[in-house]
Amino acid sequence: MAAFAVWLATPSVRAQDDDPGYFEVRSATVELRGDVYFLNAWIEFRLSTDARQALESGLPLTIRIEVQLLNRRRFWMDNEEAELRQQYRLQYHALTERFIVENVNSGDETSFATLFSALNYLGRLDGLPFIDSTLLDPERRYDIRIRAVLDTEQLPGPLRLLAFWRRDWSLGSDWYRWPLANE
Repeated sequence: MAAFAVWLATPSVRAQDDDPGYFEVRSATVELRGDVYFLNAWIEFRLSTDARQALESGLPLTIRIEVQLLNRRRFWMDNEEAELRQQYRLQYHALTERFIVENVNSGDETSFATLFSALNYLGRLDGLPFIDSTLLDPERRYDIRIRAVLDTEQLPGPLRLLAFWRRDWSLGSDWYRWPLANE
């Protein structure tokens, strides 16, 4: 009974436990193998408290990784030459107590015992084919940029409206940009 009284006396406990979460691209590179550029990236994902609770309540979350090839121009805005969007659906299965990561583009699924393991897996992009080098003009200078976002457009209607107004649902990294080395 005393523990219950202490819990009632501390109404701000939930406010202290709220985690706004964040997505951050830590590093990214491309490497040319044959005629294809392959992307390698490390992205750190930390879900907000609300997103984590929704996931554990059975709501699947979609994480979108966007990669763009930009033509650098001297006196005008850079031109987007190509874009790759990779989508992953993260789900929690209460019956098996497993987190499932599904690559929406390919349909591949991988199962994890912890949310940390699932997010760590999502954050490691190794050898993702990006663009064929024969499509690039050797006279132009290109940059590549990448970011990751929680795709709130995939949420059910009422939750999508709530996510629009709440900051802890608008998770997304800044663009991480670097020059494409001409090889």
